Amino acid sequence: MLDSLKQAGKNIGHELGRTWENLSVGWRELLSRSSEALTHFSLNNKNGTQPESSALATFPRWGLLAGEVEETDKEIVVRVEAPGMEKEDCRITIEENVLYLSGEKHFKRETDDSTYHVMERAYGAFQRTIPLPRNVDVDKAEASYKNGVMSIRLPKVAGENDRTIKVS
Repeated sequence: MLDSLKQAGKNIGHELGRTWENLSVGWRELLSRSSEALTHFSLNNKNGTQPESSALATFPRWGLLAGEVEETDKEIVVRVEAPGMEKEDCRITIEENVLYLSGEKHFKRETDDSTYHVMERAYGAFQRTIPLPRNVDVDKAEASYKNGVMSIRLPKVAGENDRTIKVS
């Protein structure tokens, strides 16, 4: 009986160790790969005033706006997941080689007589900053929003970053 309890204790210790290691690996990956995607959502809306709903005060202030930057021969394509938003609530600004995606994610409650048991989605005003690897032609940029993903196509400026250096 004592041997089986010792074995059970070893098994529990081993499983807890594996669980802790998996959790640690997950946090390290989140911090290394997605730290820029971690976006602060402010209670103040674009007018600088607090929203009327006091329920928003208890909601998360941080959320993920995961993105990717893809480069082809002719363009830079930026995609950012922004679920639960309308395209009218997003603004895109490009200054030098930095893309700024800002906007506001609105909270819409379907009924006033309910209780939330899980609330992981953040609401409010936000700004996400994405560095671009090349200079782009802002005048020819195009943006679309479909299925919760904002896609921004940015034609590269021809020749500006391409230089041939003669070896002497």
